[in-house]
Amino acid sequence: MAKKDAPPRWDRKMQQRLARGEAAALGEFYDRFASLVHGLAHRVLGDEGAADRLTREVFAHVWEHPDAYDPKQGPLRSWVATLTHRLAVQRLRVTETAALAEEGHGTTEELESRVRHASVAARADYIVQSMPAPLRAALELAYFQRRDYRQTAVDLGVTEDEARRRLRLGLQLLSTAHDAAAPGTPPGYGGAA
Repeated sequence: MAKKDAPPRWDRKMQQRLARGEAAALGEFYDRFASLVHGLAHRVLGDEGAADRLTREVFAHVWEHPDAYDPKQGPLRSWVATLTHRLAVQRLRVTETAALAEEGHGTTEELESRVRHASVAARADYIVQSMPAPLRAALELAYFQRRDYRQTAVDLGVTEDEARRRLRLGLQLLSTAHDAAAPGTPPGYGGAA
């Protein structure tokens, strides 16, 4: 049995392949994480073109610095999400600060408020995407289709107790979006920029 804190085998192999400069590894890495990276970047930046540019920047960083990932700190998915979040928040601060200086109205407090709001929204998206499908399905029924736990239980074909459990756990996970850590970040693995 593998040690509990050992990173998944795919993560270790991928880092080794990237470190050797295997172009095919970068393609595989991109296929696996491009939608995550682009989605987080778009959520923070609110602009398709900026998200495209940041996505390219993240994958270039991974290609140039594969050893920046520390498998002891958590999964590769969390690391790339943290990297994306950090770079997107930096980019948002730069562009918003420049806009603030150019337009001459607004305050740095308003800027930080916008950055925090975008950051929390990106973390919430990441949490929902990462949660197990049964929890996500229960939340989607309750939130988007306005189902209560009884209707959710019927729709999912589970007991009412199970529906309540899934909704409660899903909401507990989602409530962590307000934490100071970056999306999917284990304790002590980076944090908000």
